[in-house]
Amino acid sequence: MTDLCDHREGRPISPDGTVEEREAGALPCRPDAKEAGQPAPISPFRAVLEKLGPRFLPFADAATPQLPLGRLLRLSLFQVTVGMALVLVNGTLNRVMIVELSVPAWMVALMIALPLVFAPFRALLGFRSDTHRSLLGWKRVPYIWFGTLMQFGGLAIMPFALILLSGDSQGPPILGKFAAALAFLLVGAGLHTTQTAGLALATDLAPEDKRPRVVAFLYVMLLLGMTVSAVLLGRLLETFSQIRLIEVIQGTALITMVLNLIALWKQEPRRPRRSFEAEPKPDFGASWRAFMAGGPWRRIFVALGLGTVGFSMQDILIEPYGGQVLHMTVGQTTALTAFFAIGALLSLALAAHRLDRGADPYRLAAYGVLIGLGALTTFVFSAPLREPILFELGVVALGFGSGFFAAGTLTAAMELAKHAQAGLALGAWGAVGASATGGGIALGGALRDVMADLAAQGRLGPALIGADTSYLIVYHVEIALLFATLAAIGPLVRTAGDASRQTPAHLGLADFPG
Repeated sequence: MTDLCDHREGRPISPDGTVEEREAGALPCRPDAKEAGQPAPISPFRAVLEKLGPRFLPFADAATPQLPLGRLLRLSLFQVTVGMALVLVNGTLNRVMIVELSVPAWMVALMIALPLVFAPFRALLGFRSDTHRSLLGWKRVPYIWFGTLMQFGGLAIMPFALILLSGDSQGPPILGKFAAALAFLLVGAGLHTTQTAGLALATDLAPEDKRPRVVAFLYVMLLLGMTVSAVLLGRLLETFSQIRLIEVIQGTALITMVLNLIALWKQEPRRPRRSFEAEPKPDFGASWRAFMAGGPWRRIFVALGLGTVGFSMQDILIEPYGGQVLHMTVGQTTALTAFFAIGALLSLALAAHRLDRGADPYRLAAYGVLIGLGALTTFVFSAPLREPILFELGVVALGFGSGFFAAGTLTAAMELAKHAQAGLALGAWGAVGASATGGGIALGGALRDVMADLAAQGRLGPALIGADTSYLIVYHVEIALLFATLAAIGPLVRTAGDASRQTPAHLGLADFPG
């Protein structure tokens, strides 16, 4: 049996040590770690990383002796695969199904919404991974593995299901609908399961003072995975054919399996079976009530839900607004996604500066809401002024504000969560965020269509018959929701006279949740 070492103190852990000791610092001992005064050998790759330091590797400040940078980067690969799936389902296949495969838009919207069916169950998934009893001694790995299998299975059958859905077959049309629904459901269930258990595993491996930084760093990797995947998938499908569609989607399935295997390899320490056989099996209802009683979770989730809807309603309207109202070119509207990402990364740098100095995460989230209000105001004024530059600046500001808001709420949730409830806390945070994002996007699109029809019929009055009317109504609803978010989060913000935080969250550049 491999000896375990507590790398925080450099001492071996007895096989009879407590579960808490083994989980906190349980890593296989290096060959010479047991010999006093004998430093462990450093690999050339690690030596190069240490020489570069945080100045050139801004993610290095999230690494610890228990979770070195190389191991953290390897673990983050599961977020890259989640980002690939999100881009493929929500972006690339959106256009492919409507344009190349001629699938009705309402059917496309329904299929894209199916993965969100599992978003509300992320809290339950997190709780189950907290309390899972495996004969192999793992809590998180089984959930990440079966989530990976579901992602792989959904992506493997998806191209054939989409071809059937388009009507290019001799089978009954209902078969294509069922096959496509199954594929999207499998992908949705897989990515929600993988992400929830993976983030919880990261909190298990990281020391308490580093957990918010590590978890948020994984969200940065999600953002990077989505960005790179969007470019590559777009290039690969420029010349469309059914064969190319099969190759690209099934290639994504294979990459998902390989990267997640690499991410999981020797990450979670195994618990001896005797350590959990005597533990009582917890009940989700009782655990949830205890969790909600452990802090102002209800107000946090209300603020998170309202703010996320307020920030996400315009997600599918930004590019149409730029083209239809401001007459921007396709290239200009495509660049708006990059502008949003630039704003998010800038907010990351400033969040690092403020939170490293003990800033209140609720106040940071409130600042993000205020910046979002200013960004939406520029959206409104860009229409009468016909100024695309003003709109582009607003998009950057919106990304900046949403980054502040997400970083603040995630940090607050991680600081309140107890170690034994890490999966439940992250699952609940993800469930509220994902459900609110999907609901906000759907609400924004539906409200825009309804208002556009009413404006075209003249039922809103002669002054509101322009193409910009429906968009501006959505933006004003978002502004109202962000004001409601400020009202919800306000009581949580510490006043200047309150005691400062004893342990800063220390979010580095690795801390922006995507």
